[in-house]
Amino acid sequence: MQSLQEKASQWSGVDQADAFAIDSTNLFEKLGLQTFINLSTNFYTRVFDDEEAWFRSIFANSKKEEAIQNQYEFFVQRMGGPPLYSQRKGHPALIGRHKPFPVTHQAAERWLHHMQQALDTTPDIDADTKVKMMNFFRHTAFFLVAGNELKNQNQPVSCKHGASKPATAV
Repeated sequence: MQSLQEKASQWSGVDQADAFAIDSTNLFEKLGLQTFINLSTNFYTRVFDDEEAWFRSIFANSKKEEAIQNQYEFFVQRMGGPPLYSQRKGHPALIGRHKPFPVTHQAAERWLHHMQQALDTTPDIDADTKVKMMNFFRHTAFFLVAGNELKNQNQPVSCKHGASKPATAV
């Protein structure tokens, strides 16, 4: 049986080494808190304004400000900064936290579309970092799709993507 990581690599087209290249540099130290806030604000503005009703409906029960905070705190924590997300909400447990949502291939691609646009229009992120981040996001999106399929089969799921990273460079 294929692992979630293997499925994520297969479906995303991003191998694990490229997905986790974000760990080679402390992106929090490189970019700073405000850049992550700007990226998440840019992203969720696009999501909440999406022209596709089916996609907007996924977020219908979410408050935009809370979604922005959850995302930037997770990104900060995962990319070398302080554990803001875990301090406020506990372990990220990405698959479990996304359980109420239809995390399908189509939804992942739409999410990634908005994230690519948000990255492209966030000027404080250099081109190399954008590629590393997008590889991580793409792999993670399909990791969640794989987890969604497993949860629908009532099988236990483990999660490397939710692991907290130390605040220092790896």
